[in-house]
Amino acid sequence: MAGIQKSLRLPPETLREIEQLAKETGRDFSGVTLDLLSEAIKTRRCPGIVLAEGVNGRRAKVAGTGIEVWEILANYQRLNQDFNRLKKAFHWLTPDQLRAALGYYAAYPEEIDELIDRNRDWTIQTLKKRHPLMTPL
Repeated sequence: MAGIQKSLRLPPETLREIEQLAKETGRDFSGVTLDLLSEAIKTRRCPGIVLAEGVNGRRAKVAGTGIEVWEILANYQRLNQDFNRLKKAFHWLTPDQLRAALGYYAAYPEEIDELIDRNRDWTIQTLKKRHPLMTPL
């Protein structure tokens, strides 16, 4: 990715943390730093959303839950974008938590649409083929 080079002064403890993350993940310093900055921007722009590690990388989730934003949006779309029906479907979440997910989607629709599309393709047959030990007997 082409970018603009800027100089940045980091406190020593921040530098050590980024270097440690780079070492743990086998990535370079710049790549790790870019990811951290990108996540900071996303979470500041979308209060109530966190980015957390999942089986396929970091994903946007509703803070305080394990629910990924794409799961809420897939249901919202299936419910004809009816917020009242969405509240019933996710009755354990507050309206603010649901609005946070919808807000994240408004800011980053390509990211969420890609996850919805990827997960739409899963069937019991796909699961059996890719992960035979995870399928019901």
